Amino acid sequence: MKKFINDVDAVLTESLAGFAAAHANLVALGPENKFVRRAEPNRGKVAIVSGGGSGHEPLHAGFVGFGMLDAACPGQVFTSPTPDQMMEAAQAVAGQAGVLFIVKNYSGDRMNFEMASEMLEVPVESVVSDDDVAVESSTFSAGRRGVAGTLAVEKIVGAAAEQGRGLAALKSLGDKVNSRTRSMGVALTSCTVPAAGRPTFDIGEKEMEMGVGIHGEPGRRRVPLAPAGRIAEEMVGAVAADLGAAIRGDALLLVNGFGATPLMELYLMYDAARREAEKHGARVVRSLVGNYVTSLDMAGCSLTLAMLDEEMAALWDAPVETPALRWGR
Repeated sequence: MKKFINDVDAVLTESLAGFAAAHANLVALGPENKFVRRAEPNRGKVAIVSGGGSGHEPLHAGFVGFGMLDAACPGQVFTSPTPDQMMEAAQAVAGQAGVLFIVKNYSGDRMNFEMASEMLEVPVESVVSDDDVAVESSTFSAGRRGVAGTLAVEKIVGAAAEQGRGLAALKSLGDKVNSRTRSMGVALTSCTVPAAGRPTFDIGEKEMEMGVGIHGEPGRRRVPLAPAGRIAEEMVGAVAADLGAAIRGDALLLVNGFGATPLMELYLMYDAARREAEKHGARVVRSLVGNYVTSLDMAGCSLTLAMLDEEMAALWDAPVETPALRWGR
């Protein structure tokens, strides 16, 4: 294992220290590194709080800031944060308007966010993201996994919260965005969890895992490596089949890298995916390409289509200023 590490047990602590110092104008660390919050919390609006296991950076801490999250709870690598982390994060940023938790559909995340909700003394609602079409359940989840489509939920709901919308309206909006968003991923290599020191799974030089999860969970099947165009065709086809007639409309296309795929290749995949999406009737009117929901050092990518109505498109375009996503300010 070759990684920039001082001590395996201190990886997350030292990474968070560097992250907070590098973006001190935008974020601050909570006590004992339990959460990352906005440098200047706005308690006059509904607080948007998310979190999950580390190793997916910049998700979620990289999306803390104006127009997105008010706080994020980083768990250990690929491990859910604890209920007390979530509770303390919410308490640090929430006012009487309440808290909306955005939760990826993994068993540990859902259980711990639910426990945190029960301990809070302000109104709380949750939106669960489950955009992965690859498999109906996996090692970590009961039901579909929440993957890169979570970014669309956080951005659109975060923009609406910034406008002062109420908790019930934000919950309804988040559920709508999730219902109109689908993703699928492919892995060319495994990832290596620092504490394990070895790849999560073995895969041949001429193989790929179609439908892989962001923790290295198995996908639909192991297949021979294929040209990018054919990979995009299968991935977009799976997303289109799941969306059905809803794919015929305006769309956001997100091509997300898993951590070790060069931007040159991600843009190549975007070109192929866009053409495939348009064959199915989608009109790609918004785009995002880069490493946003990663899996440590995995080579591969995911494709996400979020079908936009006018409200969603306007909220996507609204100003945002976070360490990992910023425009319009």
